Amino acid sequence: MRPFFKTWLTICLLMPLAAHATNREQRLPNINGYTPKSHVSPVTAKNKQSIKGPTHLSKADSKLVPQMATKQSSNVLSRAVNVLGTPYRWGGSSPSKGFDCSGLVKYAFNDVAAVDLPRTSNAMASGHGQKVERKDLKPGDLLFFNIKSRKVNHVAIYLGNDRFIHAPRRGKAVSIDTLKKPYWDNHYVVAKRVLPKEQNALRVVQR
Repeated sequence: MRPFFKTWLTICLLMPLAAHATNREQRLPNINGYTPKSHVSPVTAKNKQSIKGPTHLSKADSKLVPQMATKQSSNVLSRAVNVLGTPYRWGGSSPSKGFDCSGLVKYAFNDVAAVDLPRTSNAMASGHGQKVERKDLKPGDLLFFNIKSRKVNHVAIYLGNDRFIHAPRRGKAVSIDTLKKPYWDNHYVVAKRVLPKEQNALRVVQR
């Protein structure tokens, strides 16, 4: 009986250890980098969003374009906002080829028949539109800057609340920035209003 008892006792002691070892082996894939699907899915979804980029930004237009904007300025800002994330390209003026700063402005104002802007930011600043004080800025106004130069060599479109949209420089993409940043505040030169007044709409209101 004694040898049988020893064998039985040995089996009873080893079974929990074997079960514990088996459980450890089952968990090893997680330790080596294999994670449950519930943990993977949020990361995958986030990656998909970053890959799709600006093609799904049209839904955000209503949030980025201020309610105070007129119909004309809303159309201009919507065209600009819809190409957020498009890479900078010197001389570019289309979503497929990229944008430089003045190319983006030309593209955004393309559907406004009464506005025919020149191609360069310096020409836009010198001979077009009405000068606007910074405190009187409205959505759709053009902001001009001098970067590493005494003359104007950069242009952006004002969105409201000190924000503007522009094509910054090589290596960057169409993005939204703010005049509150010291860099843009220091290089700010002038603002111009090139959109015509919506006289027809005003007359209807007065009647």
